[in-house]
Amino acid sequence: MYNPTPDTDGYEWPNCVACHRPLWADETNRLACRPCQDKTGQRIAALPGLFQQLDTTAMLMRGARRPGGGSSGSKTPPIPPRLEVLALVGPGGVAARLAAVEDAWRQALGWPIVPPTAVRAVHPVWRGSGGSQRVGAPVGGEHVYPYWRTQGAAGAVTRHVAFLGNNLLWACSSYESVGQDVEEIRRLHAECLALVQGERRPGRVPIGACPTVLEDGRCGTALTASAASHRLHCGGCGSRWETLGEWRELRAAQERMLAELATRQEAEGVAA
Repeated sequence: MYNPTPDTDGYEWPNCVACHRPLWADETNRLACRPCQDKTGQRIAALPGLFQQLDTTAMLMRGARRPGGGSSGSKTPPIPPRLEVLALVGPGGVAARLAAVEDAWRQALGWPIVPPTAVRAVHPVWRGSGGSQRVGAPVGGEHVYPYWRTQGAAGAVTRHVAFLGNNLLWACSSYESVGQDVEEIRRLHAECLALVQGERRPGRVPIGACPTVLEDGRCGTALTASAASHRLHCGGCGSRWETLGEWRELRAAQERMLAELATRQEAEGVAA
């Protein structure tokens, strides 16, 4: 259960590095809470299936049209309009983003990082006239891609998912940067799921001005929020609001700012 120590001793109760909610008493030896671990594990496990649905010609060419209207006998291939799908299934997409997380975890664990290519060593051999054989020192040969990098992006995604799933408990318990990796996996899963389900990216709506107090007054930068995320960031001063409590504090601060502005305007009107 959540059992914070009184503030009188100066102790700050630890929060989850991913969702920033207070950890339960039996989670204080962790960096990320169990709900975040469970959700991240589910998202990791779902990525191969989502990738398989995205990595199809039908998904990539959905809504494609031929340039110039195109006739039925045209040999000009259609233009793939869904570049967002190509960005996920192509180079730098799902496989590369998962590989970056895996490489970071391997480095933190002290395990070797899988190289993108391997060099095959070549041993020159000389044969004498009498049938003798001499093997020379190995020399660098041509670059050969390891088998786990030559079976396509789908195979790479499956292997990265297996590694991340097997080591997720360690990351949530001991890896200091797990919070940003949990967010990256959440974002990657959301992007894939939105494309598979045909959802449009939600727009942003204004929610008032930033009430953060700076040295020269309040920030006042216009804030916008999206239904795609509960996280809010001010581009002016860098303030962040993420939890429900922080959103309530933001609303209360905005109301105080509006009250101060109304009082100031009223005073200026009386003085005039």
